[in-house]
Amino acid sequence: MEICTVGGFEEVGKNMTAVKVGEDVFLFDAGLYLPGVIELQDRLEENSYNEKNLRRVGGIPNDKVLDELGWSSKVRAIFISHAHLDHVGGAPYVAHRYPNATIFGTPFTMEVLRSLLDDESISIPNKIKIVQPDSISKIEGANPNIKVEFVHTTHSTIDCTFVALHTPEGIFFYGLDMKFDNHPTLGRPPNYKRLKELGEMGVKLAVVDSLYASTERKPGGEKVALHLLEEAFSRVENKNGAFFITTFSSHIERLNNIVNLGMRTNREIVFLGRSLNKYVQAAIRVGKCPFKDKIKILRYRRQINSFLTRLQKDRGKYLIVCTGHQGEKDSMLDRISKGTTEFQFKEGDNLIFSSSVIPTGINIESREKLDTKLRKAGVKLQIDVHVHGHGSREDLREFLTLIKPQNVIPAHGTVEQEQPFIDLAKEFNYKFEKTSFLAKNGQVFTFQ
Repeated sequence: MEICTVGGFEEVGKNMTAVKVGEDVFLFDAGLYLPGVIELQDRLEENSYNEKNLRRVGGIPNDKVLDELGWSSKVRAIFISHAHLDHVGGAPYVAHRYPNATIFGTPFTMEVLRSLLDDESISIPNKIKIVQPDSISKIEGANPNIKVEFVHTTHSTIDCTFVALHTPEGIFFYGLDMKFDNHPTLGRPPNYKRLKELGEMGVKLAVVDSLYASTERKPGGEKVALHLLEEAFSRVENKNGAFFITTFSSHIERLNNIVNLGMRTNREIVFLGRSLNKYVQAAIRVGKCPFKDKIKILRYRRQINSFLTRLQKDRGKYLIVCTGHQGEKDSMLDRISKGTTEFQFKEGDNLIFSSSVIPTGINIESREKLDTKLRKAGVKLQIDVHVHGHGSREDLREFLTLIKPQNVIPAHGTVEQEQPFIDLAKEFNYKFEKTSFLAKNGQVFTFQ
């Protein structure tokens, strides 16, 4: 079993890992690097993304390392763990390089992939295979003794899975992204029973999400986020002021809780923006959007501008869910804060950030600028009304206890963010550079 740590081992994003067994190669995830995408957005006109431009700014994994290894022609499948852009967003730009590889993913994940392809008018030659969580599939064109399993887990979107590759050389376990929520407000807890069974079967190597490996305290489940939201809603003082809330567009569980709380305010609930429309419509199409009949979604610029004109005059009638919690350029909050819409924030308006700032320099700077503008306008901000979707050290301890991998490689962060996992692994008798490894992008490991 050979592993190439293609991307996501030195940064948060552009996740991709390649596994070679015999003459078969399998890719796990194909994500975007969002700071690179933001840099490209600053340089180019809207909708002018392409593979060449994204490679130039490091916005997609450098999978051309697989050409140098002679692996590219041997890729049999691409497995997408879940629907976040740092895991699926690069697929439209790299999948064509592997025309014989089937793309596997859960219903919501594959529906989001289809939306991304449609949005950019991209066509790829790959077959798409929709798999259910907690299922095992054969892989066309690969050694018949190799199978893939998608194991249900919890994270900050729906239809999330761990991916286990069953091979004659043992199991390769892909644990991105990793968080254990025992009491989700939508869907089931993680499939601990199957995780334990896989550990007993023998996992040769696990690549595991270590973004919050330095944090001891568990991040809390979605029930904690729900209580935080209830408290935040109760602190909205001006009933006649505008009421905005922003969160991750892909966080269907969080959106469901926001809508349910919003129903109590007797305000009309309006979702604004293309990103929210993309994910909500994907959830509707796969039958996993319980709030679809409780909201109105406005996607097109003309619709939104007309609504914002009405909102300026009747601020107390609506609860607005919108994009912009990272201070992203041309997001709804960015446009309003710059005064380029018919609606302007004023003193007495309310804004809840049901999100955290993704820990990259460009996001931190953008949010600081946005918050300063909003506070200057007199908006009452409630920030970090959120629990994040990545496991702490305690989750990682539970992970290692269940999976019992022979070897481990941390991922989904900078080397500095991954180092605490290496220190944690010592508690379980892993030896650095013998059974636990810090990887650079493009590095190759061989496990006998």
